[in-house]
Formats: sequence, structure tokens, C-alpha cells
Amino acid sequence: MTDILMPALSPTMEEGILAKWHVKVGDEISAGQVIAEIETDKATMEVEAVDEGVIEAILIDAGTEGVKVNTPIARLAGGASAPAPAPKAAPAAEAPKAAEAPKPAVSAPAAAPAVSGGSRIAASPLARRMATMAGLDLKGITGSGPHGRIIKRDIDEAQKGSAKAPAAAAASTAEPRKVQSLEQMGIPAGSYDLVPLDGMRKVIARRMTESFRDIPHFPLTVDIELDALLAARGKINTALESRGIKVSVNDMIIKAVALALKQVPEANASYTPEGIAMHHNADIAVAVAIDGGLITPIVRKAETKSLAEISKEMKDLAQRARDRKLKPEEFQGGTFSVSNLGMFGIKTFTSILNEPQGCIMSVGAGEQRAVVRNGQLAVATVMSVTLTCDHRVVDGSIGAKFISAFKPLIEDPIKMLA
Repeated sequence: MTDILMPALSPTMEEGILAKWHVKVGDEISAGQVIAEIETDKATMEVEAVDEGVIEAILIDAGTEGVKVNTPIARLAGGASAPAPAPKAAPAAEAPKAAEAPKPAVSAPAAAPAVSGGSRIAASPLARRMATMAGLDLKGITGSGPHGRIIKRDIDEAQKGSAKAPAAAAASTAEPRKVQSLEQMGIPAGSYDLVPLDGMRKVIARRMTESFRDIPHFPLTVDIELDALLAARGKINTALESRGIKVSVNDMIIKAVALALKQVPEANASYTPEGIAMHHNADIAVAVAIDGGLITPIVRKAETKSLAEISKEMKDLAQRARDRKLKPEEFQGGTFSVSNLGMFGIKTFTSILNEPQGCIMSVGAGEQRAVVRNGQLAVATVMSVTLTCDHRVVDGSIGAKFISAFKPLIEDPIKMLA
């Protein structure tokens, strides 16, 4: 008898919606067969069976919300022992910034050596990534997941005593903030409609609160003239018209950010308790509004891509983000974020940092403004951008160097193509 457990399908997942069963009681299943669909805070994911056997019981009905990770959701009779691989992203799947829960898929937990059928160590992909980042050898870790599989909590246990532990202990002993009801704050009951929080909104609320509370932010704002970029964009789009490609201003901003990060690598960094992580590539996360919240698909190695490539990739990522079809690796991570509200007429704003990135750039609307050139008034198309920095990583001088590298690429875009 084997319990099928609610898996963790994204680093931010604590609970999810059991959206659909693909099997019923009495069905005989085989390893690798898709048995269910689960909605996370930002995705719909397929879950594959690890063991073969017969579905003896469905413990959680389809459509049930708030199912906690590791809750038994079904029971399998006649299951064979096997390591539990991570569920894969479905074609209609997308799992937002993003590692908090274990990732078992099937069977009851039992502490055992993490080696299965030879030299391969049984461990979830999340546990492997965490071990690699922490410099841990999986051979020395005993798994507590299904069939001795190493999962997140085992890596967490192995990291106890590291520099992360004191910070976690301090956070756990802090007195929780007392939250008053709206009625206690003077808003009468019955004067409003309450829209329940979905998984995405809960995660956004928690992550943004933690970021704003725990990270020392500071903003740097600069005005940048756009006329040369707009003229260059027109010529580029004329040249690309036959290929059905249309480059946006945002595409050019992404490219300029990536090139500026290569010029000022100190701005392409993340804070960790062990040291400052200097990233090798400019992986640009771009904020995209979707129903119920926000997601940041990533243009990987943007410094190596042409404007045409960035344009095609962003259109695909943005559309699949809105359709909730992104894979977790397409929106988790990133080394720098760009948030553009210019299309909504917002002139200037300051974004909250998206951990673990050291910077996020807020892009405002381009508009005609009076400027002074050689002592004479003139009119130019100007946009304001604000760079929000994590002061633990990027101090004022580094932020200023980055802006000084970014601004000329926008005002003289031929430098992006050189």
C-alpha cells in the first residue's frame, strides 16, 4: 500500500489546488503515467505516477483548494519501490520571485539510504539544486522522502549550523505583527465585498512584504532622451518587416540593460549570507501582468541575443505567461528585473526588489518635455527610469555606474548594435 502525496511543484508552493484527476478508483496505472493536474500559485502542472499498481482510493476530490504539500491525495495498491522523480511541467503548465517546500511525488516517507539500484542517488531536482548551491555532497545525506529519496527538508537539515540558521532563528522568534480587521479600523461590516486571496496573490503579498521589510532598498532616478532610439526602432522594424518581427521599446531596454550589466558586472549580483554572487550572464526578468497578479519570465543570456531574438522570445514568453503555460525554469531565477509601466502613462515609480536579484529597473512613459541644449530650450522625448538597489550588494556608486552605462545605450542606440 502506497500513499500518493501532494507534491511541491514550485519553490514557492506551500499548498495548491487539486484541479483534475486523470484516473479513478480501480484504474491500473504504470510508472510515468499522468495521473493528476495540480494548480500552484502560478501554474498548472501534471503529476506522473512513480509506482505501478491499482488506484485503491481517491483521498482528495478534484477541485479541492488549499491542499497542503505532502498531504496524501490518493492510495495505490501493489506499488513497487522506486525513487520518486519530480513531476514535469505540462504543456498547459506554468508554476513567481522564486524554494520553501519538499518535493515528493508518491509513497509514504521512510528514512533510508539515498542510493537506488546502483550508483544514482535518489533526490528531487529541487534538493539537487539546493545541494549544489550549498556545496553539499548528496552521498553524505540520508533521505527522508519516499523510498529514501532526498528532499528539501533533508538539505535544510544538512545546512543547519550554517550562516543561514541564526537569521532563520531570529525571524522565527520575532513577535508576529498583529493584524486588525477592517471593522476594528472603522470600516463597517457590509460596506465592502471580500475577494478571497488566491495562491498567487498570497505569494506576492508574502514575498513583497519580506523584500520591503528585510532588504535595504534605495532608488536612483535619471531622465533619458528617446528620440534617437525611436528613430532607430523605426528603421529596424522596417528592415525586419519581411520576417514578421516588430521590436518594441521594451525589447531595446532589455538589450541595453544586459549590455550595461556586462560593462558594470558589480550590478549583476545577488546577496547571500556566504558572500556576493557575481552572475556570469545577464538573465533579465521582465514583469508581465496576468490575471490575479504578476509574473516575471526571463530572457536568459540577453547580452548574447539580437534585438530580433529578444523580441520573438519576449512575445512568446509574455503570451504563455498570460496563458499560464510557462515552465518553472522560464520564470524562476533571473539576475536583474525590468518593470515597464510606461504604456499606462506612469511617468515615474519605484519597484520593490525581486529577491535574490540585486536591482530592478522601473521604466516610465516617454513624453515630450522641454530640455536645455547649449543654453537653448528644445523639445525632446524623455522617459524617467528608476533603479532600485539592494544596498547590501549594489551601493550608490555601483548603481550610478550602471546608469551611466545604460543611458548612452538608449540615447545612442547604434552602440547596442556595434
